[in-house]
Amino acid sequence: MKQNRTLDLVTYALLTVGALLMVIPFFWMISTSFKLPADQFTKTLIPNPFTWNNYRELFAIDLDFRLLFMNSFFISAMITIGQLITCSMGAFCFAVVKFKGRELLFTALLATMLIPFHVTLIPNFIIFSWLNLIGTSVPLWLPAFWGGAFGTFLVRQYFLTIPRDLLDAARVDGASLPQIFWSIYMPMARPALAALGIFTFQGAWNDLLHPLIYMPAAPNTTLTVGLAFFQQQMSHGGKFTVLMSGAFISILPLLLIFFLAQKQFIEGVALSGVKR
Repeated sequence: MKQNRTLDLVTYALLTVGALLMVIPFFWMISTSFKLPADQFTKTLIPNPFTWNNYRELFAIDLDFRLLFMNSFFISAMITIGQLITCSMGAFCFAVVKFKGRELLFTALLATMLIPFHVTLIPNFIIFSWLNLIGTSVPLWLPAFWGGAFGTFLVRQYFLTIPRDLLDAARVDGASLPQIFWSIYMPMARPALAALGIFTFQGAWNDLLHPLIYMPAAPNTTLTVGLAFFQQQMSHGGKFTVLMSGAFISILPLLLIFFLAQKQFIEGVALSGVKR
């Protein structure tokens, strides 16, 4: 018993130290966003004096911060919707529908996860350039409606935990596969869908490379690209307080989504057996 308690104390101590190492920079960012530029390099976490001028200056700059925010939200939402729809449909086929070569096809799908996404950048750019879509948001969210290996695998693992007796009972009652998918499997897979939605939205929201390639123009680009340009301007101007206010606002949607869906997120990851 004493050994177990000692091990638990050591484990909790290490977890606490790790949590502090991750949380302190986050609190420093929030604190700096409310400091005066003259106090931006001070070590105190409590701003003295407290000011909102950094946020006022952020929305007063030439770069339309509101437009960048809305662009990022629209693109991230479209990518999330596309992944949730296509990956859940593919997962249902691989988990429920029996057809010849299912396991081989699923293995081939998982093998695509070994291919770096950088390999497809040039072919995709050529295709979207031929379609005259460069400079628009379509190249960013349209590929999400083609499905994805990780999302399909995640939802499939959860579908496999649903008792097949429900499927057999629904088939006896005359339900078709689309009806079973929408009425039984999709409502029961909310935890896995929440986990996939958070993973997808976070990746799309923080993506810098693809918007920089397809939407490099400042007024119509995303928040990540705008903050990258803004960082160069603020670095030369020395106003890191304004930069920290922009960084804090940029992560607010991710924090809000995680706190609203953290229960379903943790349950979906735990039941699907996926770690990332």
